[in-house]
Amino acid sequence: FNILISSLQRQKLIIMKLRSILTTLSLVVLMSLNAQETNAPKFGKGLFNLVGKDSTWTMKVGMRFQTLTTFNYDANNGLSNSRSSILIRRSRLKFDGFAFSPKLKYKLELGLSNRDQSGGSQFTSNAPREILDAVLKWNFSGKWVLWLGQTKLPGNRERVISSGNMQQVDRSLLNSRFNIDRDVGIQLRHKFNLTDQFIVKEIFSIAQGEGRNITTGNIGGYQYTTRLELLPFGEFSGKGDYSASDLKFEKKPKLALGFSYDLNNDASKTRSNMGSYMINDTGFYSTNISTVFVDAMYKHNGFSLMAEYANRNADDPFAKNSDGSLTGDEVQVGNGLNIQSGYLLSKTLEISARYTNIDLDQSVTGKANENQYTLGLSKYLSGHKLKIQTDLSYTDIGFKTNQLMYRFQVDIHF
Repeated sequence: FNILISSLQRQKLIIMKLRSILTTLSLVVLMSLNAQETNAPKFGKGLFNLVGKDSTWTMKVGMRFQTLTTFNYDANNGLSNSRSSILIRRSRLKFDGFAFSPKLKYKLELGLSNRDQSGGSQFTSNAPREILDAVLKWNFSGKWVLWLGQTKLPGNRERVISSGNMQQVDRSLLNSRFNIDRDVGIQLRHKFNLTDQFIVKEIFSIAQGEGRNITTGNIGGYQYTTRLELLPFGEFSGKGDYSASDLKFEKKPKLALGFSYDLNNDASKTRSNMGSYMINDTGFYSTNISTVFVDAMYKHNGFSLMAEYANRNADDPFAKNSDGSLTGDEVQVGNGLNIQSGYLLSKTLEISARYTNIDLDQSVTGKANENQYTLGLSKYLSGHKLKIQTDLSYTDIGFKTNQLMYRFQVDIHF
């Protein structure tokens, strides 16, 4: 009987995934049939572009995926404890354009791989988390833009950089421990020139504070994020302040400084809007969680440098029951530092290095200090749109556990 139930559940998940994929493909076909113009752009600029008959809407359809091979080796336990995996790390469908007016833009991005959809639970109606981004961007006045929907919050720079525009195979440990990822809400964005060159950008965000694709509503309070960015030497070429590596070979030095503050009021997850829910005898434990990010991006003539610092605190990091007893959960409070640099030996070949330190509060989390050192090599066949990347990382945890990790990835964007 248990085997039968398990089989039925697996079949149900397969049917749900097939239905989702067929629905998406049907939508694309229908729009293609009803569009005035269908043309194939150059490689890396989308699969095709659609323009409505009356030119009141446009849509660019894109697709990308990454294949990843990983080998892990624990120096303390020898080859007997080594692990390897080969998987589709990411697989995405992306739709963007404008609706009714060029001042009203939109973006829809769907995740198709198992890793993209993972995290389904009772809080997501036990459904895969397929929707990554679903956001409207309304330029309602001058340089003021209002965003509405689900998208990345304005947290650390490394997280906001697309996973397809990374300098190494994947993001750093700082990002995995402290990032605030995606959520549903509104963002108000603005920028202005302080001088002819000096640009200032501001972002204000209010979100639900529970993470992406949550269907059970808001358990705690709301999440408030503000970010300030300073670009003293003007804009980067090709939005390079949010793209790793200096593939544009900036002729003049370019610098971007970012400062973010995030407050998740009455948060019920161990990592602000990320991590697991802190459940107690009355439902959920909640506390105010604040996160600070300071980051920088510098580029010039093929050289790039990105640095980030993160700090997370909570009013009371220990989850408790109504009688004051501990539940065993705690907020992941502490600090993180990440420094990453790369240099293009030619227009298509880059070497890179990264150092990451994670210093969680051991008195709260019981976790030792982590240091990770990474060397990377990237071959850009068509910029970030078609590339081969590999890196080797050494991690020490509390100066006791030594780990080696080798990764190889192929990334393609249409």
